[in-house]
Amino acid sequence: MASASRTSLNWPLIEHSARTAVAATLSLLAARLLRMPEAYWAAISTLVVMQSTLGAALQISGQRFAGTAIGVAAGALLATCFGPNWVVFCAGVFILGLVCGLVRLERSGYRYAGIALAIVLLVVRNRSPWLVAAHRFVEVSAGIAVGLLMTVIWPERGEPA
Repeated sequence: MASASRTSLNWPLIEHSARTAVAATLSLLAARLLRMPEAYWAAISTLVVMQSTLGAALQISGQRFAGTAIGVAAGALLATCFGPNWVVFCAGVFILGLVCGLVRLERSGYRYAGIALAIVLLVVRNRSPWLVAAHRFVEVSAGIAVGLLMTVIWPERGEPA
């Protein structure tokens, strides 16, 4: 059974919600300032980063950056060579798992690689897959960076409910 502090509004919950909202909005605005076509990916990445403590966020963000880079490159390559289809997607996710393991990326890196691959490969656009990949990398990286910056500027003081 949940404790009363977990089911009611409390300062750690309010503060965590405020930090997350501010960080996600700042990353969205930063990506828009950079004129990224799908700026919402920056906000989504920040939302993920903000769910970690500073120590965990710093440790895992390198994995997320690397996974994003590998995933967008794989997505662009597969989209260029084969186009979007479920067989290529399946093979790509499988191969990404192997590559991430070989370069010692943990599951968080593989998770970001798979998400980046899906975004670049499966969403049909009228632009070059390599341009789409570059945009996704910038958007996701901006989101990770803003999330990390926010955890440094406004550290979490208590455990969110």
